[in-house]
Amino acid sequence: MPLNVMVQIKLANRPGTLARVLTTVAEFGGNLGSIDLVSVSPNHKVRDLMIGLRDSGQIQPMLDKLSTLPDVQVLHVADRVLLSHRGGKIQVVPKRQISNREDLAMVYTPGVARVCEVIHQQPEYVYDLTMKGNTIAIVTDGSAVLGLGNLGPEAALPVMEGKAMLFKHFGEVNAVPLCLAVHGTEEIVAAVAAVAPAFGGINLEDIAAPKCFEIEERLSEMLDIPVFHDDQHGTAIVVLAGLINALKVTGRRMEGVRVVMSGAGAAGVAIAKMLPRAGVGDLVVCDRQGAIGPGRSLDVPSKRWLAGHTNREGRSGPLPEVLAGADVFIGVSGPGILGREDVLRMAPRPVVFALANPEPEVDPESVYDFAGVVATGRSDYPNQINNVLAFPGVFRGALDCHARCINEEMAMAAAQALAGSVRDEDMAPDNIIPSVFNPEVTPRVAKAVREAAAAAGVARKLPHVRESFEQ
Repeated sequence: MPLNVMVQIKLANRPGTLARVLTTVAEFGGNLGSIDLVSVSPNHKVRDLMIGLRDSGQIQPMLDKLSTLPDVQVLHVADRVLLSHRGGKIQVVPKRQISNREDLAMVYTPGVARVCEVIHQQPEYVYDLTMKGNTIAIVTDGSAVLGLGNLGPEAALPVMEGKAMLFKHFGEVNAVPLCLAVHGTEEIVAAVAAVAPAFGGINLEDIAAPKCFEIEERLSEMLDIPVFHDDQHGTAIVVLAGLINALKVTGRRMEGVRVVMSGAGAAGVAIAKMLPRAGVGDLVVCDRQGAIGPGRSLDVPSKRWLAGHTNREGRSGPLPEVLAGADVFIGVSGPGILGREDVLRMAPRPVVFALANPEPEVDPESVYDFAGVVATGRSDYPNQINNVLAFPGVFRGALDCHARCINEEMAMAAAQALAGSVRDEDMAPDNIIPSVFNPEVTPRVAKAVREAAAAAGVARKLPHVRESFEQ
């Protein structure tokens, strides 16, 4: 597992000492970030080195080697990631000041009773007079945390806090993590339905397949607010956006490509449902046993759906065999399942989306020399397929128009808007998807979502409270 550390060293104040330290860091594969000068004296300097290691097993050998260097002393080593999470990453900040008795009486008793009465008489005012209009719940049971598996609700909380930060930073959406200590479908549905009145939307996160499908479907039917499983639809939106532009770069049309996908979990099923709506006709999904099709005996309902709605040619066999001749590979599965030779058997200049994180399905550097486009889920390679390009704008748009749901039309509009964020003159094999820091992305996606919601009839115009009295 990668490791990001701060190493504080004391070294003699003479030429060449720091160079020996940096050579040692490089010897162990360290990626050096900033070098900060902490203090200096005539004889010594103290510096903080920010070092990234792809393999955490290299940290101790590197420190041992540094300790043997003449005139070098290791003073302190800290895990920078753990430091950045200490005390949590989010907090509640009041929007109104409480400076005196009058302020207190307005925001709490007795003044708040007036607001309660108004909402009781006209429940729609809850969107205008409380946090509900711009606040969502991020709900998980911790059963599928990142690529780490079932870690439980406590271990899922750092991820949900991070997600809340992204909602706020990129979409100005307030988000509250709710990590549930229940794992059954009925229990999760009941818990979310019980807390839903306080929120304008529900973002389901890191809930294992196949129960995630039923949970989302049932909550969407029960509630009159958007319910969105980001692991499914956020991934599908960004994948489709990237694919739209990748096909432009390689001179292909959506209707004419053959797509093979590895992974039949939450993301894979959502992608498989979205691509045909975009025009893909020839799609085969593979799981660990190979191609999913009518010849397979399948117990999981989502895989039975895949068998009935994809693989029109009835292909069978393991992934490398099915992949031969395909134009596009989309991986939402696991690390290192393909080699260079497997990808070489695809069509010329193939599109390769190897999205397993942190280790992709195939090493990107092994296929760059012949692939038309390569995308990953990682930030250290070009074309990062990152859900943060989708979910802030999707919820921003849905909340702005008080949408009852997030439907297929809204998701498709989001994908088209995201793809359009890359100008034609800027499009290239290493630039098919915008940066997550592109300030135009969220407003563009939100606008498309609002318009699609209005066209589909799921947007609402809710009343605003009239706080003034007519004379």
